[in-house]
Parts: sequence; structure tokens; C-alpha cells
Amino acid sequence: MMLSPSPPSSDPSQERRPKLVHVRGVGGWRAPSFSFSFSFSCTALRSQCTPNDREEASADNLFSNARARLEVLIRVGPVSSRLPSALEFAVMGVEEDLEDLNALAESTDAAVDSQALASAVDSVTLQPILPPAIPPPAVPQVAPVPAVPPVLRPLAPLPIRPPVFRPPAPKKEEAGSSSGSDSDDDDAGRAGAVPGSTAEYEITEESRLVRERHEKAMQDLMMKRRGAALAVPTNDKAVRARLRRLGEPMTLFGEREMERRDRLRMLMAKLDAEGQLEKLMKAHEDEEAAASAAPEDVEEEMLQYPFYTEGSKALLDARIDIAKFSIARAALRLERARRRRDDPDEDVDAEIDWALKKAESLSLHCSEIGDDRPLSGCSFSHDGKLLATCSMSGVAKLWDTCRMPQVNKVSTLKGHTERATDVAFSPVQNLIATASADRTAKLWNTEGTILKTFEGHLDRLGRIAFHPSGKYVGTTSFDKTWRLWDIESGEELLLQEGHSRSVYGIDFNQDGSLVASCGLDALARVWDLRTGRSILALEGHVKPILGISFSPNGYHLATGGEDNTCRIWDLRKKKSLYVIPAHANLISEVKFEPQEGYFLVTASYDTTAKVWSARDFKPVKTLSVHEAKITSVDITADASHIVTVSHDRTIKLWTSTDDMKERAMDVD
Repeated sequence: MMLSPSPPSSDPSQERRPKLVHVRGVGGWRAPSFSFSFSFSCTALRSQCTPNDREEASADNLFSNARARLEVLIRVGPVSSRLPSALEFAVMGVEEDLEDLNALAESTDAAVDSQALASAVDSVTLQPILPPAIPPPAVPQVAPVPAVPPVLRPLAPLPIRPPVFRPPAPKKEEAGSSSGSDSDDDDAGRAGAVPGSTAEYEITEESRLVRERHEKAMQDLMMKRRGAALAVPTNDKAVRARLRRLGEPMTLFGEREMERRDRLRMLMAKLDAEGQLEKLMKAHEDEEAAASAAPEDVEEEMLQYPFYTEGSKALLDARIDIAKFSIARAALRLERARRRRDDPDEDVDAEIDWALKKAESLSLHCSEIGDDRPLSGCSFSHDGKLLATCSMSGVAKLWDTCRMPQVNKVSTLKGHTERATDVAFSPVQNLIATASADRTAKLWNTEGTILKTFEGHLDRLGRIAFHPSGKYVGTTSFDKTWRLWDIESGEELLLQEGHSRSVYGIDFNQDGSLVASCGLDALARVWDLRTGRSILALEGHVKPILGISFSPNGYHLATGGEDNTCRIWDLRKKKSLYVIPAHANLISEVKFEPQEGYFLVTASYDTTAKVWSARDFKPVKTLSVHEAKITSVDITADASHIVTVSHDRTIKLWTSTDDMKERAMDVD
């Protein structure tokens, strides 16, 4: 076997390529890489080609070097193009080893015959194999990071705190009364203190302002406590006299009675805190005693602490008139109830069924655009021939309902400067009362002439209602009061407080003896107009109450509010009788059927009005045609028509189909 290096290439571009090794007897030139492995049978060559031990050792060394260099080339494999210098170095070493092998082969003994050499050459085989799997590169172990000692950085300087004011050290007399240990501590503290430091402590301007505010708040609190403990007259005349005695103005511009009383209370508390009240009051009492107006003084002293506020003569006359009217009406109601109870021909259940059947057959009979702005109130006249509506434009309108299915406008009532909140017809004559957000209520006739203007409320008005006698009108306001007015004189008869928040709804019972009010404090109150007392406070709603209505039977009261429920109250039991989960939105108004109270109508912001049975308070009919919030509802005296107004600016008139058939038969 003869190994020789590849012949030199004449092409200069081929000088950088890896050289080939020619293995004689195998055929052709072979590259030492690219997936070929050469297996040399070194033992056979040694046994046939080395004559003695010394030459055998030399041959072993040469063959070992050549084989190592070839294995290096084979391992480099396809990536040899990236290591040209290493490959060339390896090939050059292989060529040198081949030359040494050839020289060794020529110097061997000639006794080696060609047959043995041929068999040795045949034992050298070239076997193609698959490329060996390249193991993943070994990641060298990372040396541990040496621990670096922490670098201590200088801290930021602390902010300079202002000096804290400390009280001066106690005097020697106070220090002497303390124990010996305390005196020793004080001496030690004084010894360690800087001389003159107690007088040099100052406080910042912000701390001084905070301290002043705190002291002022404490003084105000103590002043209020002192004022609450003092006895202040409730009579306005006595309050004015007391202010005059103390040298203060009797009244200020725009000052009301309660404000004047509060001013006197705070003034007396201030004088009491300064220690001058007893002195001033004693001086004034001495002066009064010297004047010696005994009868007048006794009478004045008796009027200083009354348990009620004295009303006017007009209010007294009105209460007497209301009492006479209510007694007569209550007697008629009771007589009728006894007759119906004792008469065997009277079937109350049959009458209720007939009324509910009529209510169940209600259908839309007329629809009319009421105004350019949303409508806020509606009311039928006592005979049902006229309909009054009001809107947020501040205008009220009268409509003729005699020519249904059409309603014709009769007159327009213009006079309010703000939006109108409610309208009501007189129960005995064709007079209209309107309430507005301009804090006034007005009385009109059917021609649109203003008869009276009721002024006195301090905030916008809510609802308005006539007394059953037609002589008085009640208004509610957001100034937390409701007031009673005389429509003949336009005088304010009664200013009634009692609600903690704004008052919204009001209604009189049919006897005229009671009035009910409701407001945003979720409270309904029942008042006796004959005495001025609050006889019932109905608690149950959890949100503001917006609608309230008396039943004609005299003992049922319905309320509806923002909690989406309608509550039925029994005035005899003084508690809630039934709770109706009526609507999906707040209830804006409730109305009992005015003739017998057989059914109840509720209007809501969920764009529907519903009719409920007064016997078991089950739903009878749902009136759902409006496209926006329903703000008001009313029923005619004979319960034949129901009207609803809404924010969609339309008036919807509902009529029973039975009444329509009867009317058609009458026409025929």
C-alpha cells in the first residue's frame, strides 16, 4: 500500500481549499471529511511491514500520528469551511506523515512479497457512515461571583423640624409643693437645659392658624351648648322685648321669627360666657320693678314661655269654619255608610265588581299635544267638562272635553315667570289654582284672568290642592313648609313646619277636617286643620314620597314615592295596611277614584299608569301609551274618564268602552 499526497493544483483559486488524500488501492481521491471514516488495520500492516522491533515502534508512531490527524479532519466535517487554517494545518501534517510512511515502506526488507502486501492493502477498507451526532456544546461552569462588600452611601440630611412650643417651667411655689423626686427631676432638667431656651421657642405660622381655628371651633361649640341650656322665649313679642332690653336691634332686614330667636339665643350665650348676663338681666329687672306696672308686667311674663305660637284672628275664623263644614260632611258620610250597611238591597261587592269592570275596559279615547315643553300637571273640573294642564314653559291651558274624541283649547293662562309645577280645579266652582317654581301660586278664572297671587314661600313650590269647601287652597314648597291660603282675601292663614326636608305632596280628605302632606324626608304626616296638630306620622317609605291621596271612605290613605312602591295606610290602625310593588320606576302621583274609592290609579316615570283594585289591591288595568315619564293623573267625579300627562308633551284621555256605548245609545 502506498499513500501519497494530492497533486498540486495549477489553479491559484484552489490553493485555499482543503487538500485531498489519495489512498492507493481504494480508487480515486477522497476527502478526509464530509461523512467518511477511514479505518486502517494497523495490526496487519505492522505484522507484514516491520522487520524488527525498532522499525515496528517507528511505524506504530507514524501510523498513530496519521490516524489522529485524519480523525481530526473527519470530526471537523462540514464546518471545515469555517476553519480553513486549521484544516490546512491538519492536511499538511497528514502529508508529512504519508511521506514518512512511504520512506519506511521502501526501506523494509525485500522479502515481503507482493501477495502479503496485497492482502494487507485489501484489509484497508473505506466505509461510508452517517454523520455522527454532534453533542451540544458544553456550557462552561460559571465561576461564583465574588461577594462585593456593600458600599455605604451617606444618607440625606433630615429636615429641620420647627421648634415645639413648651409651657414655661412651674414656679418655685408650685415646685415646692411637689414631691422630692419630682423636684430632683426638675432640677436635673433645668441643669441640662440651655439657659434662656424656654423663652426662645416659637411656633410656625401654619401651626398658629390651626390652633386658632381649633380654639374658635371649641368656642363656638361651647357657645352652642350654653345657648341650648338657656331658656329663650318662643313668643316673637317676648323675643323682641328681650332684644330691646339687651340693647340689640329688635329685628334685622329679612330676618324671620326663628332666625330672630336664634340670634337672641346666641347673644344670651355670649353674655353668659362673659359673665355679664346676670348683671344685665338684674339691672333690667330692677328698672322694671321701679316702673311698677304690675298687671302689665305679670301678663308679659306669662306670655314669655308659651307652648304654642299664637295665630291670627283670620286663622281662628278659618278653623271654626272648617270645623263646621267637616262635621256636616262627616255626618253625611256616616249616614250613608249606615244606610248601605242596613239596606239588604245594597250589594257592595257587586258595585265594586261593576266599577272594576268599567276600569278594566278603559281604552285610549283621545290624544293631544298639550304644549311645546313637557307637561307637569293636570286636573278635571268638578263637572268634568273642562280640563286644565300646565307645563314647564310656565303656561297653563284650559281644554274643552265635551267634544271628545277631540279636545279643544279654551284659554291660555300666562303669568308665571318660571315653570309651572301643578294645577288644580276648585271642587265647587270653575276656578283654577297654579303653582310655580317662581315661589308663587296664582288663582285664575276660566277666561285666563289672574284673581289672586299667593306670595310667601321662600323656595319653589311643589303641589297645590283645594280644600273641599273651595274657600282655601294649600301649597307645598321646597322651603320645608306647607301653607294654607284664603282665596277670598289672598291672606296666608297658616305656615306649617314639621318636615325635615322639602315638602312635595298635599291632599285634603273629603270631610275637610284633615290634610296630609308628604315630602323628600320619606315621611307622610296627617294634620288636623281644626286644631293645627300633627296627629299621625306615617313612616315606611325608604325614599322620598311624591304622591299622596285620601280615599273617599275616610280612613284609607295612599302614598307613592321614589322606592317604586305604593303604600296603603289605615288611619284607624295607624299603620301600613298593604304595600303594592307598583312600578319599575318612581311613582309621581296617586289618585283614588273620587266617588266611592273603588279603585286607585298610580302614575310613574316608567311611562305607564296602572289601575288597582281598592278591595284587594290587585292590578286591574295598565295604561301604557306614553313615550316618556308620566308626571300627573286625574279622574273625573263620576269615574268615567282618566287623564294622564307626560314629558312627551301629550295629553292622553282614557274612557271606558261601556260609557262610550251608552253615550252612543243616548245619541241614537
